Amino acid sequence: VQLQASGGGLVQAGGSLRLSCAASGIIFSIGTTNWYRQAPGKQQELVARISSGGTTTNGDSVKGRFTISRDDAQNTVYLQMNSLKPEDTGIYRCNAVQTRIGVVSDYWGQGTQVTVSS
Repeated sequence: VQLQASGGGLVQAGGSLRLSCAASGIIFSIGTTNWYRQAPGKQQELVARISSGGTTTNGDSVKGRFTISRDDAQNTVYLQMNSLKPEDTGIYRCNAVQTRIGVVSDYWGQGTQVTVSS
């Protein structure tokens, strides 16, 4: 199983980025997929989540600015980030939680750096 995150970079405050997480070895649509981020010196926090049925949840700090979505044909999950703020800076990682025959498995991507300059 491999999750490949991409799309990070350096952007000015107010700008936008779209992160992608492509999977091999699992199918996103049969489980829950999350985007987490970790800023320097801070704990990892949940940014957004999409369930197998397509229900989305955003963390309080990104509500109204970030949107998680999934393309089942491409087996890819996206995080559209608008109105970026310097406090959005961090390493963003995708995470897939899958249950098969009663066993829960947790998969993580390698992370992509997002830096927002003021």
